[in-house]
Amino acid sequence: MLTLVGFVAYAADNATLNLVGFFYGIPILLGGLALKASELKPVPLSQPTPPPVLKLREEQATTTQNQIRKDVMRYRYGQKAHLDSSLESLGISPTDEERPVLTSLRETEVEGAYTLVLEFNSPLISFERWQEKRDKIERFFGPGIRVDLTKPEGDRVDVALTATPQESS
Repeated sequence: MLTLVGFVAYAADNATLNLVGFFYGIPILLGGLALKASELKPVPLSQPTPPPVLKLREEQATTTQNQIRKDVMRYRYGQKAHLDSSLESLGISPTDEERPVLTSLRETEVEGAYTLVLEFNSPLISFERWQEKRDKIERFFGPGIRVDLTKPEGDRVDVALTATPQESS
């Protein structure tokens, strides 16, 4: 808007508005374009979450599960992919080209426990490699979570993060 005012003021020979438009409007416009270029869209749910699972989430979800769900379901700026630093730390993303892509997620119940399932497209990282990293993934996402890996079809890998009851000390 300020940039547009600057151009109109330039055409109308109004130096004050012209300066405001150019000195403030153009940097703001460029900043906005840079943010738009680095925008990472939210990951969609692959299926709606049923009300009983929402109740389980409120009762059982760990801080980590909630943080992952909130992080990937909102716009992000300046990141190359959702969970890119986590995948890199786990050794599942050796290069940007090989990095698995989080395509969707779903919330479900497994044996009465809240489960957050991350659905990855992983054409360049084998399922065997994922299985080798299962224990590391479980430790990475912290206490109170069990990790199960499945390969439903093609290049897809599902990482199920299931809440487990904390043992009392």
